[in-house]
Amino acid sequence: MTSLKDFTIYEELGSGAYSKVNKVVRKDDGEVYALKRVFLSKLSDKEKENALNEVRILASINSDNVISYKEAFWENSPSSLCIVMEHADGGDLYEKIKKHKKNG
Repeated sequence: MTSLKDFTIYEELGSGAYSKVNKVVRKDDGEVYALKRVFLSKLSDKEKENALNEVRILASINSDNVISYKEAFWENSPSSLCIVMEHADGGDLYEKIKKHKKNG
């Protein structure tokens, strides 16, 4: 079963009130991913259901235009849902739009 111990955790790519995204490298194959940790202890039951729905939706999408889902797993300390996704070197869409507007 996959756990955080299977990854080397690098810089933080983003964060929110209940989650954090880091660039990670899987130790056994050297692949680079983005790993989102959703801290469940801070969530209401409805928000926990929404986090699970996010995993279901990501797993069901197969498109070149959407960051691909790789896997998800539970981590116990602290209690969190970890979502492993494709890492996009170019940054997020919001930053690309800002840069494009600035540069014309």
